[in-house]
Amino acid sequence: MTMAAAATREDAFTAADLDVADELGVQMVRFIRALNKAKSQVGKQGPDGIERAAYAILFHLIHDGPQRTSKLADALHAEISTISRQSSALVQHGLVERQADPVDGRACLLAPTSEGLRVFEENRRQRNKWLATVLADWPEEDRQTLNRLLHRLNSGIETSIPQIADPASAQAKGA
Repeated sequence: MTMAAAATREDAFTAADLDVADELGVQMVRFIRALNKAKSQVGKQGPDGIERAAYAILFHLIHDGPQRTSKLADALHAEISTISRQSSALVQHGLVERQADPVDGRACLLAPTSEGLRVFEENRRQRNKWLATVLADWPEEDRQTLNRLLHRLNSGIETSIPQIADPASAQAKGA
């Protein structure tokens, strides 16, 4: 969608549309806080001493295949130094291995090991049991609706990332 089309579309929002969006924003903040609280109860490190944040690297490697550190940093919106430190811990624990990049032999790719896949699946199993507990008293239809709507919301967010305006360039245009 072009900026002009987005601006025209924004002008068409009613007060009711904006009220619904405001309530969604409130509920999303509440949701993120609840998730952060749940994650903090688990601890910053897993039982193997690896930072919980490092599992995001493992997730990407398992789902998207071997990658360079720079691509992981981009995907995870993190600094290369952070990804490098976390991936080194994963390598030391045998969950990730470094492989020669077939395109550029001087570079390396990070790839999950079979132990990394096993640990990932165990973490996933624990997460799924927790979520099943949370949703245990929900009707099946509500659980399916939640999954469908979250998928739709995530897809919309992924395709409509807001562009943050540079205040200096906005002032220059208005002057």
